[in-house]
Amino acid sequence: MAMSAEHKAALVQGRKEAKAIKSYLDALGSRRPGRPVTKSSVESRLASIDSKLKDETDALKRLDLHQSRIEARTALSSVAETADLTELEDEFAKVVKRYADRKGISYAAWRSAGVSAATLKKAGIPRTRRG
Repeated sequence: MAMSAEHKAALVQGRKEAKAIKSYLDALGSRRPGRPVTKSSVESRLASIDSKLKDETDALKRLDLHQSRIEARTALSSVAETADLTELEDEFAKVVKRYADRKGISYAAWRSAGVSAATLKKAGIPRTRRG
């Protein structure tokens, strides 16, 4: 049997929604708790490490600073490669209500997955479903 144009369009829409949701959830999962790591905060940390390296005379402390610099450079490249969470959140908010309704995913499940209450409110997902 051939698929109807409506069925094909629904499949495309479902894939688009799933991609937006997965991208956002993956980005949330890759974030560590606490203050967000930004490009400027990592660059500031690198500058501080470089400054300390110039003045440090203790060999073991210099070794630790070299390791810290390597880790900061790695973090900087990771920050540069990570998509802007705001853009991902906007795409997520556009599609998540339809996806949640279709799949029967509750507010509590989204919260357990790390989605903020503000994001769910923005998306129009109520705390409780009224029947």
